[in-house]
Amino acid sequence: MSVTDPVISTGKLRRVLNLPLATLYGLGTIVGAGIYVLVGEVVVQAGEYAPVAFLVAGVIAGFTACSYAELCARFPASAGEAVYVQQGFQTRVLSTLVGLGVVFIGLVSAATIAHGFVGYLQVLLPIPRAPTMVGLILVLGAVAVWGIRESVWVAASVTVLEIGGLLLVIGVVIGSPEAEMAQTVQLLPPLELDLWPAILASAVLAFYAFIGFEDMVNVAEEVKEPSRTLPRAIILALVISLTLYLAVVVVVAKTVPPATLREAQAPLAQVWVQVTGRSPLLITGLSLLAVVNGALIQMIMASRVLYGMGSRGWLPTTLGVVHPRTRTPLRSTLLVVSAVVLFALGLPLVTLAQLTSVLTLAVFSMIHLSLWRIKRDQPCLPEIVCYPRWVPAMGALSCLALMTVQLLDWLH
Repeated sequence: MSVTDPVISTGKLRRVLNLPLATLYGLGTIVGAGIYVLVGEVVVQAGEYAPVAFLVAGVIAGFTACSYAELCARFPASAGEAVYVQQGFQTRVLSTLVGLGVVFIGLVSAATIAHGFVGYLQVLLPIPRAPTMVGLILVLGAVAVWGIRESVWVAASVTVLEIGGLLLVIGVVIGSPEAEMAQTVQLLPPLELDLWPAILASAVLAFYAFIGFEDMVNVAEEVKEPSRTLPRAIILALVISLTLYLAVVVVVAKTVPPATLREAQAPLAQVWVQVTGRSPLLITGLSLLAVVNGALIQMIMASRVLYGMGSRGWLPTTLGVVHPRTRTPLRSTLLVVSAVVLFALGLPLVTLAQLTSVLTLAVFSMIHLSLWRIKRDQPCLPEIVCYPRWVPAMGALSCLALMTVQLLDWLH
């Protein structure tokens, strides 16, 4: 079945997202828990080479962003990854497995973010972890059901605030003469080969901070002129996030000693206290919004993948039903909410993040290989931007290399 075949769902999704909203949608899930929650873990693992770890992760994400940009221009459909693999390999079983893998990534990622939310909230209030996570997930599920325009406007508004939070942290460190230099940082890769295993292992964790641009393709059926709008939004979101991340990781590494970060559940709040000596109420509030935003977008993404696969008959067709009033896939969203609750209660933060990164790298490898095959068999259309065939080849190799590093790290 091609993406041009008629779908068998009840009702259609509503096209309401333009370039600014699509870009903010992507930034909302990229610039979230990855940088607000895990930046401390990366600095602890990589030390002075933390910026190098983020740069390696950003370059690998860049190859993947280019592949996604071309694929979503060629095939603008929900359940994007499953559709791309179907087009590349012409096998329903493999495309369905990839689609389910993407859903699983969204579920685990949202659960990771729920953990991060509680970590920041506990800076302010001595609240119990499990009930707070469940309550958060249920509220976000209600927003996702509400409607795509409303959900994305909420996400876009919060995205502006969370970027402001990162800029605020950078600004107070740069402008404060009291900021202590906890350690030097290296912006160029070191030549010593024995340092690279730790840097690459940290890059796997840092890679989680870039996950999100791929979510954008799964709202393709809700984007205006998706073949033009989505590729631009993907590249814009990645460039903006990489620039912010490099600035933030330098600030964190220079300001807070690794030993302190190792104990910090809210690393950017720790930076704020270290530099200003004041209550971290403001930055903690912004961090909470950032974390919540990422979970909302991951849940929207997962529900759209289930909808897209259900509407094509690759999963039970009940998942492809669109609610007549909200014009959202209600049943798919409810299934996603239930699964996120189970994952959030069952696995710890770092395990969730590492699992998300490895699964995402596996899916990305399949996407690169699919584009490599598509470019061999199908000509580039004149109205879209096409990248050289070596781009998906390099993307697949780099993703497989990072995945191998993480698996070897687990074995040891």
